[in-house]
Amino acid sequence: MLSLTRVTMRRGPRPLLEEASFTMQPGWRVGLIGRNGSGKSSLFALLLGELSPDAGDVLVPRGLEIASVAQQTPDSEAPILDFVLDGDHALRAAEHALAAADAAGDGIAIAEAHARLDTLDAWAAPSRAATLLAGLGFPAASHARPVNSFSGGWRMRLNLARALLCRADLLLLDEPTNHLDLDAVLWLQQVLRQHPATLLVISHDRDFLDAVTTHTLHLDHCQLELYTGHYSAFEQQRAEKLRLQAARHATQQRRIAELQSYVDRFRAKATKARQAQSRLKMIERIEQVAPVHADSGFTFSFHAPDRLPSPMLRARGMRIGYGDTVVLDGVNLDIEPGDRLGLVGPNGAGKSTLVKLLADELGAMDGELHRDRHLNIGYFAQHQLEQLDIAATPYTHLVRLDPALGEQAARDYLGGFAFHGQRVFEPVRDFSGGERARLALALLVWRRPNLLLLDEPTNHLDLEMRHALEMALADFDGAMVLVTHDRHLMRATCDTLWRVADGGVMRFDGDLDAYGRWLLSRESTAAAGDGGSGAGADADVSSGDAVDVRGNARARRQEAAARRERERPLRAALKRLDTKLARVSAELVEVERALADPGLYAGDEGEGVQDLLREQGRLRQALESTEAEWLEAAEALEQYGSG
Repeated sequence: MLSLTRVTMRRGPRPLLEEASFTMQPGWRVGLIGRNGSGKSSLFALLLGELSPDAGDVLVPRGLEIASVAQQTPDSEAPILDFVLDGDHALRAAEHALAAADAAGDGIAIAEAHARLDTLDAWAAPSRAATLLAGLGFPAASHARPVNSFSGGWRMRLNLARALLCRADLLLLDEPTNHLDLDAVLWLQQVLRQHPATLLVISHDRDFLDAVTTHTLHLDHCQLELYTGHYSAFEQQRAEKLRLQAARHATQQRRIAELQSYVDRFRAKATKARQAQSRLKMIERIEQVAPVHADSGFTFSFHAPDRLPSPMLRARGMRIGYGDTVVLDGVNLDIEPGDRLGLVGPNGAGKSTLVKLLADELGAMDGELHRDRHLNIGYFAQHQLEQLDIAATPYTHLVRLDPALGEQAARDYLGGFAFHGQRVFEPVRDFSGGERARLALALLVWRRPNLLLLDEPTNHLDLEMRHALEMALADFDGAMVLVTHDRHLMRATCDTLWRVADGGVMRFDGDLDAYGRWLLSRESTAAAGDGGSGAGADADVSSGDAVDVRGNARARRQEAAARRERERPLRAALKRLDTKLARVSAELVEVERALADPGLYAGDEGEGVQDLLREQGRLRQALESTEAEWLEAAEALEQYGSG
């Protein structure tokens, strides 16, 4: 299907690929793995024709339809359902052909366009798009909202839905599970298994790779190496390869040492000079087998907490929400030292809301919440990355926490989080998302927490960094509450699952695999129940059984009136949140327009720039939290409607 032959590609002076080659066959599902910054996304850009190689050949067959997840979303007023439908290029082309034929009054062209639409199953396209949106966490009430009313993370989901709807030959997905919850990741796995396109996917989620891929492409030290099998199979094969490589290297080094010893002893003797010279040439001819590289520079551990109070935290009858919108009600939860709690549940159900309450970033509407006075919370959430001082360095951030800390001690500590050399003294504004996440983790660990609240801590972290986090959490003495779509991390570190759904929090009796099976069986049962109930109703009416039609109609009217009464506060909340979203979005546009003005940076306006950056961060956080409220209210309204 496509191939690279001896391709070299550079980013500035740094090589990303050096005479790298690989071939990909139709029908393969390939996981592209490698450390952050190794060039995986640049390889995608190369295949899409957005970058050109410095040397070598890239063969992509002419006419190959490639779908990828765009990194930018247009500032569109179009409803999100229409935006996703635009991903089906063949469908849109047929619709345009029909419109042109109608305008021209060409009966033959109209018939041909209708035939083409029938072939494409055009009438079911809106349903397919709605199914994709629902799977990615967009409730039905949001499908008419404009694209530009959503923030960055949700727009990326829209781009993913659009790519999945495309009738592509090759699907390129770059970190598709980022910003998805566990339910959505499980759903995406099923979709990709059934998708007809050949797949090349970048991911650091090992369970996702194991479930989806048939091959693994490893980008390491500017080379591409293809392995047969999913990620776990790759791990086993690579471990064996490195073991053999290390043994071969050791053998060759011993042979070189023996030859060099002979040369050193006899080079000065006339009778042995020729033999010594021949052995020098032999050393030069020996193939140098590279030693096994110790790749991971990311190792750390949590300091032992000063105290482990019992209970750490106790919640009774908690009602949690935003404004007048109740997200969770009747929450009872105890957290003891050593507890490892994993939160699961669908998008918008309230997992992050619950964590914010535990972190004391959100107040409760009702109920009792007792925190021990010795509780020391370490809270990690994605919005905290935006709260880092972008003008400050990792060293400055750490010294602010501990002014008495010496420079060498700070450098040693930060080195465990892969901040080496001058990187310790470089401003955060130049850091990638992964580097900012590492710094936030480093600052959290330094505070010696006894309760960890981790909301999607692995976003932006590669496999090696995730492994280091897993090892550190395994040795952590305190308690932990974890929200993550990384099943391997949750499986390795959590003992108990709590399901956040349907307006409540309840313990799930089973492990993560059982939860996945339960989700799939529930969906199958719901689908079968929908079909069965409709048929059963028709059968009852047509059989001539005595039915009190007037009584049923009266009951339906009463139920509809009661439902409208229940929905009224939710609809009012949605209207209020719509207004707030529009206001916050407009304010954010103005701030970003001011930051984009080159004149702002021409003079000595450092303080003004910092003020604008702080305001940008505040507005982005406000937009995300308001958006979360809107989605939770929309989902609650949808549940009332379905009930």
